[in-house]
Amino acid sequence: MTPPAPAARSEAAPAGPFGGGPFDLITMGRVSVDVYPREVGVPLEDVETFGKYLGGSPTNVAVAAARHGRRAAVVTRTGDDPFGRFVRRAIAAHGVDPRYVTAVPGLPTPLAFCEIFPPDDFPLYFYRYPKAPDLEIHEHELDMDAIRSARIVWATVTGLSQEPSRTATLAAMAAHPGRTVLDLDHRPMLWADPGEAGHWARRALGHARVAVGNLDECAMAVGERTPREAARALLDRGPDLAIVKLGPDGVLAATARETVEVPPVRVEVVNGLGAGDAFGGAVCHGLLAGWGLERVVAFAGAAGALVASRLACADAMPATDEVDELLRAEAR
Repeated sequence: MTPPAPAARSEAAPAGPFGGGPFDLITMGRVSVDVYPREVGVPLEDVETFGKYLGGSPTNVAVAAARHGRRAAVVTRTGDDPFGRFVRRAIAAHGVDPRYVTAVPGLPTPLAFCEIFPPDDFPLYFYRYPKAPDLEIHEHELDMDAIRSARIVWATVTGLSQEPSRTATLAAMAAHPGRTVLDLDHRPMLWADPGEAGHWARRALGHARVAVGNLDECAMAVGERTPREAARALLDRGPDLAIVKLGPDGVLAATARETVEVPPVRVEVVNGLGAGDAFGGAVCHGLLAGWGLERVVAFAGAAGALVASRLACADAMPATDEVDELLRAEAR
C-alpha cells in the first residue's frame, strides 16, 4: 500500500466563498459516500436503484451548522479517487469550507450502504477497508491556530478508534480553549476491540465541555443507561453540559444547575439515519446564538425530526426557517 501523503496545511487568511477569520465550528473525523436505496422496504440484495450522497457524522454536523448560516469546516481525509473528489466538491457545495479535506493515496474513500425499513429499522453497512483514510489524520498536520480560535470544536468517539486519528483528536480537543463537543458516536464494528471504546471515550470527556449521545452510547462511555443518571455521570467526567438523546422519547439535557426534558416532534419517518447529525448541527447553532437550554434542545429535536422524514443525510439538512416552521406547527 502506498504510504499516506501528508495533509495540506490551511491557506493563510482565505477569502472567497468561505470568508476569513475564525470558524464558528470545526468538526473532525468520519466521512463517507452514502449509497442509499431509492426503494423503501426492499432488502439490499434486491435493490436496483441507489442515490449517492455525502455522509459521515462529523461531516454532516458541519453541513447542518452551515445550513443555519454558521461558518464551518471539517477536518477529514478521503481516498485519492473519484469518490474523494465527489466528497470534496459536495462539502463545498453545502457551504462547508473544504480546505482541511485531503486525500490519502492508496486508501479508498469509504462507502456506507443502508437498508430502509421505516419507522425504526435502518441497517447500515460500512465499507472502510483496509483502513478508512479519515483515520489517517495526524496531529502534526492540524491547523492548531484555526482549532484554538474556532468557537466550537466537534470531535467523535469513532475518531478515537485507531491511530493516528486518536492522538490527533485528543490533541485538538486539549488545545481548544472554547466549547469543545464530544459526540459519543459509537459504531462497535469500527473498533478492532469494541471494549476499548469506553476507555478512550472517558479520556476524551476530560477535554470536553459538551457531551452528546444516545443511551447505548452513554452506557458505553459511563456505564449508565437511565437518562438522568447517564447525564450526571457524563457531567462528573468533565463536561458542563450533557445531552442524552432518547429516540422516540425525546431528549434530556442537563447542567449542574438545570435539567430539561423535551418531547419528540412527531413526523412520518422515512430514514432515521442522519437525524442525530442534524440535531448536532442545530445544537451548535443554538449554543452559538446564546439560547437557553430548553430552546436549544427543542430546536435541535425539530431539526433531527425533519431529516428523519427525508431520505438523505447531508442533502436533507434543514434551513433555520424550516425548523422554525415545524416548531410553530407543533405548537398549534
